[in-house]
Amino acid sequence: MTAVLPPLDLGTPGVFLRDDYYDVLAMLRRESPVHRYAPDAWALTRYADIREVSRDPERFCSSRGVLVNDPLRTGATVTASIIHMDPPDHPVWRKIVSRRFTPRAVAGLEGRIRAIAREVLDAAPVGTPIDLVDAVTAPFPVLVVAELLGIADGDRDAFRRSSNAAIAHPDDPGVGHDDIVALHRFLIEHVRARRAEPRDDIVSALVTAEIEGERMSTPDVVGYCFTLLVAGNETTRHLVSGSALALWEHPDQRALLAAAPERIGVAVEECLRWVTPVQVFGRTATRDVTLHGEHIPEGDFVALLYASGNRDEDAFGPTAGRFDVTRTPDAQHVAFGFGPHLCLGAALARLEARVMLEELLARSPSYDVVAEPEWTPSTLVRGLARLPVVL
Repeated sequence: MTAVLPPLDLGTPGVFLRDDYYDVLAMLRRESPVHRYAPDAWALTRYADIREVSRDPERFCSSRGVLVNDPLRTGATVTASIIHMDPPDHPVWRKIVSRRFTPRAVAGLEGRIRAIAREVLDAAPVGTPIDLVDAVTAPFPVLVVAELLGIADGDRDAFRRSSNAAIAHPDDPGVGHDDIVALHRFLIEHVRARRAEPRDDIVSALVTAEIEGERMSTPDVVGYCFTLLVAGNETTRHLVSGSALALWEHPDQRALLAAAPERIGVAVEECLRWVTPVQVFGRTATRDVTLHGEHIPEGDFVALLYASGNRDEDAFGPTAGRFDVTRTPDAQHVAFGFGPHLCLGAALARLEARVMLEELLARSPSYDVVAEPEWTPSTLVRGLARLPVVL
């Protein structure tokens, strides 16, 4: 008898927070790996299918929208973003700053990133309840990204509000509009300043870059910076806070890492697989495609459920549903996506997570979660809004 599949409305913020979410994903992997969740939209739940579509921009493009509630899917005009580009444009734009995000280049930032982590933790009260998100995991990546953009003296609170607003905006266009406008204005002035006086930062690399013999326009540079800021902030924030919660929920795993901090680098990969901060990106079919017997018409949206791929037993074995910081799987998780659009800042996020977990566990190996965590309703991320702890 075929199981009755529960509805999975990916367009509703908070769908990732339902109590049976991971059970539903497991059921879909078994019963309906190519699942129609809306009249013109499909969800892919198996690891192999997610990778196949991610590496095939000819049949599945990014230029018609990558978010479940992407404004591009409604015909809205939006500022060009690298996440919405396909070949031949995408590799050209990516190459402009890609050398700054290689593992070797990022490794050279460890000293400064560790100093920022210690600065943030030094400011966090000890022995009294605090919100770890507000005090630690949110300000930390904002400071790192702002420094990379050459905005080391920027207003961290304003950057954080704007990033949060940008994540919520596709789901509710009325949220955070003023914050987003303010950030764009700030970035416009910053870009103009770097045009006048370039320095050794990412914004300077962008304003001096040429595409087809022409310098990038200010709107293009601002859009690029906005994408880097939001992606660099949100991914690391939710990775670190989600990892802190997972380690508290699995005290044996936390004790192992506290006693052997040299294992944390490997553990970050398991945290990425388990937490999967960005739950879903999507593509649009550029032609009629048949996958697992399902006919996907040209123009339909295909949502890649990374969280499901990361718990696929066919990729990660029978213990895929278990959090194990010693795991060294043959398969590579898809928490950073896959293929041409693999997260540009993956090496940076890994470094930030490792450094912060090393510093946190060295100072407070038995931190305690003292109240119910609060989650952010979203159609993009599964992330904590508040994590009350005592360090």
